[in-house]
This record gives sequence, C-alpha cells and structure tokens, in this order.
Amino acid sequence: MARELYIGVMSGTSLDGVDTALVAFETGPEAGDKTTVEPASRPELLATDAFPMPDSLKSALLDVCMGQETNLKQIGQLDHQLGHLFSDAVNQLLDKAGIEPSEVTAVGNHGQTVFHQPDGDYPFTMQLGDANIIAAKTGITTVADFRRKDMALGGQGAPLVPAFHKGLFSEQGSTTVVLNIGGIANISVLQPGQPVIGYDTGPGNMLMDAWVYLHHGQKYDKDGAFAASGTVNPALLAELMADPYLSRPYPKSTGREHYNLPWLEGQLTDLAEDVSEPDVQATLLQFTAQTIAEQVARFAQGHRPQLLVCGGGVNNPQLMQRLAELLPGWSVANTRDAGVDPDYMEAMAFAWLARQRIHGLSSNVPEVTGASALASLGVVYPV
Repeated sequence: MARELYIGVMSGTSLDGVDTALVAFETGPEAGDKTTVEPASRPELLATDAFPMPDSLKSALLDVCMGQETNLKQIGQLDHQLGHLFSDAVNQLLDKAGIEPSEVTAVGNHGQTVFHQPDGDYPFTMQLGDANIIAAKTGITTVADFRRKDMALGGQGAPLVPAFHKGLFSEQGSTTVVLNIGGIANISVLQPGQPVIGYDTGPGNMLMDAWVYLHHGQKYDKDGAFAASGTVNPALLAELMADPYLSRPYPKSTGREHYNLPWLEGQLTDLAEDVSEPDVQATLLQFTAQTIAEQVARFAQGHRPQLLVCGGGVNNPQLMQRLAELLPGWSVANTRDAGVDPDYMEAMAFAWLARQRIHGLSSNVPEVTGASALASLGVVYPV
C-alpha cells in the first residue's frame, strides 16, 4: 500500500511555541469516500520538533487575543510574521528529519487563533499565519483555515480533533476520554456504540501560566511547584466555578478571549478577602482539574473507564495527581501509554486534517461541533 507524508503545525492558546510533526499515512481504499472521518490505518509519527516563538511576537498576540485595541495594519503584520514563523518551523523539521519538500504531500497548519466567537449574531473565528507564505517558503502545498467551513454550517468550529482521536484509539468495552490540556482543556469522549462527543471543558494551563508569569516571570509553573506551595481558597474556587460557560450544554468552545488574566483579576476583585499569590495558583490548579473531572465523570461507562491525557498539562505532575484523585474510578494515564506522544497529538491531528482535505474526505463531526453537515475542512494553498 502506498504511503504519504504530511506535516502538522500547531500553535495553541498557550503561545509557548510551534509544534511540528511529520506523519506517514497509508493511502487506503477509502479515498474519495466523503462519509469517512477516520484514518484508514494508524498514522506513524516519524519526526517532531518544537520551534520557539519570539517574546515580542507572543506579547503582540496576547494584546490582540485579550481584546486590546488593534487595527488592520497590526493584524496584517502579525499574519505575515506568523506565516514566516510557521514556515521556519516546517523547514527546521525537514532538516531534522532529512526529508525533501517534494516528499511531503501537504502541510496542515492550524494557524494562531487570536479570537474565537462561535456564538451570537455574527459568529466568527480568526487564525493568523499567511498560508501563502508557508507554501512559497517551504515548497509544500499547505492546507489552512480549518474552522470556518464548520462554522458556516452552523457549528462551533471546534474542537476538530475528536474524529482523529476516534480513529487512533480503538473502541473498548468501557469509556475512553482523550483529554488535551493546552491553554484550554478539551475532551473527546469515545463510548461503546455511541457517537463521539467532544467540547472544551474550560481553562487548561492558560490561567495558571498567566499567574505564574505575572508573579515570577516564568512561562509556566514547572512541575506545579508554585501551586504546591499554596492552599486552595474555597471562596475563590466557588467564584471561579460560578462562571456561566461551565454550565452551558455542549457543543461549546471557548478560548483566551474569555479566560485571561483580566478575567481572573476581576474574580479576585469581587472577593471580600485577599488571597496570597501561591494560594491563587493552587486554586487555579484545582479549578482546572475540577472543571475537567466534573465533565469526564459524566461519561463513565463500563468496568474501567480510562482517561488519556495529552498536551502541555500532562507534564504537570500536580495536575495529573489531582485529576486521578478526582476520578477514583478511572484509569488516568498519558497518551504515551497508548502509543501516541502526548506533546504532539494536536500537530498529528492537523497532519491528518490536511490529508482528509487533500483527498476530499470529511473531517468534522457534526455531533461534536453542532454543524448541520459533514464537510472536508480547510483551504488548499498550492505551491
């Protein structure tokens, strides 16, 4: 059976850099089947790389993401800068893997989300990173703009990875939930004999990262040490848990435009007591773990349901321990135990999404996003 190579590029809401993954797929007999959303065979991860994001670019993106005043000139310049950043990340991966551009069928580039508003009178989502630049600078056909077709069909445009998760993890006799903890946390729920379910549960690392950076200048709370030095504050936790997004029914999605440092500071202002910096961090970790666990627990089915965790949060032992404590009836592990690198799951997913688009195959799941129909997502930018 013939084999095709794709590169997935992912820059998430944490803004901590660009993940790239070189993935091999067998070209199976399903090509041309518009109703198929699962890989024909298990993809093979051949190479990965992490490319840093300059602090100046991250700062400019944060300003836009958190709703500060901007203009078309700034948006256009960020789009251009990100196009070059993603191109450089792809080219570095090619060099590392010893692969020529001509050997790669396509690049799947998620782009950098700067605003996601799937509800209201004028739903829209905006990802920056000019795909024309990526195609020109890498010499590889590029697929981008994955979310807006789903939204045009009435969907949330997110999350897009549950179909990929369904193809990766074979159905068990019990529930399997795949949890990605990036800036935002999202779940894919795989239950025996049931359609796949997926949605954003709420914040992942985003608030914890913002708080530790504000007070210690660290990009993230390494090993959860800052959180471990504090104690959960019940009043602050109750204030955070009252956020209306958490009680909304799925399908739903959210992002940095909602959960951000000003939002957190507003919650702290509303409290009648002062909370120490370490206690805030401890409470944020509990908030993230509790909002995830409450949603995961809803889907328990079978003798031993399992939670498979990927994304940056898997590297926080305090967070992983808390999830295990809150889900005593579940097997909690990272996706590496199931044969998939937890740090590159999403980059692999966008390699798969590019493959689906190149072959004209569906890649959204209407039950997940709320779209009115299946669709082959993404726009193709040829060399």
